[in-house]
Amino acid sequence: MSGYDIQQMLRLSDAERWGGVLIGSIYHALKKMDQEGLVTIDSIEQTGNRQKAIYRITATGKTHLAELVRDSLTIASVQYPSSLYSGLSFIEKVSREDALAALNKQLVALEKEYQALENGLRLKDIAMQHTIPPMTTLIFDNMFALVNQQRILIKNAITLLQAND
Repeated sequence: MSGYDIQQMLRLSDAERWGGVLIGSIYHALKKMDQEGLVTIDSIEQTGNRQKAIYRITATGKTHLAELVRDSLTIASVQYPSSLYSGLSFIEKVSREDALAALNKQLVALEKEYQALENGLRLKDIAMQHTIPPMTTLIFDNMFALVNQQRILIKNAITLLQAND
């Protein structure tokens, strides 16, 4: 694939949101991987007045990729919303009104996140012609559940604050 094609694929899959991939850094990453022997330029295609390099993963790159996948499946990935937990732990240090405003703001952000996930799933479904692999469905289901769990926490915190009125 070309760097542009990789960027488009990553945009379509919303990799910045769920994978922490900085789409704008793809060309830098490709250059670095080429230097490390993980990919190689397979061909150069002419598109109008521009040339684009088509990259291919090398045998070394496939081995490295397999190691990365094994590592990612081995390392526990539970991440707690530590700044939120800290804020909730010290919530009495701000006024009730400020705390409620901040929590309601977070609730709005979580709703936007949920909607972005729904939109991403819809676009992925269309792009994959309604043949989303079961593992991808499982991943999306988990992301929806995480956002919902966070919304429940925030709503319960709001309820506790309002009960103290």
